[in-house]
Amino acid sequence: MPKALWIAHVAVTDPEAYGHYAALATDAIARHGGEFLARATRYVTLEGAERKRHVVARFPSVEAAVDCYNSPEYQAALEHARGAAERDLIVVEENA
Repeated sequence: MPKALWIAHVAVTDPEAYGHYAALATDAIARHGGEFLARATRYVTLEGAERKRHVVARFPSVEAAVDCYNSPEYQAALEHARGAAERDLIVVEENA
């Protein structure tokens, strides 16, 4: 089964609240088999909206990534991100 990438582009507006989200989300992502490949590292925007934070995590499958997002643990973390950031989040299946 192909693995999947969880890709988030984020503009943080409340660093303290978003920090709570990040701490809780890290645990939720790990519990669902996710591993971080890039997290707030150096980047270059070539097209599209400028966002200062980018996160890429690999999951065992698209389903595992979606299950993580819908999990009670991640939804509890997400409460801290609401109103604390503008976010785009997608899940992309890797080529086999």
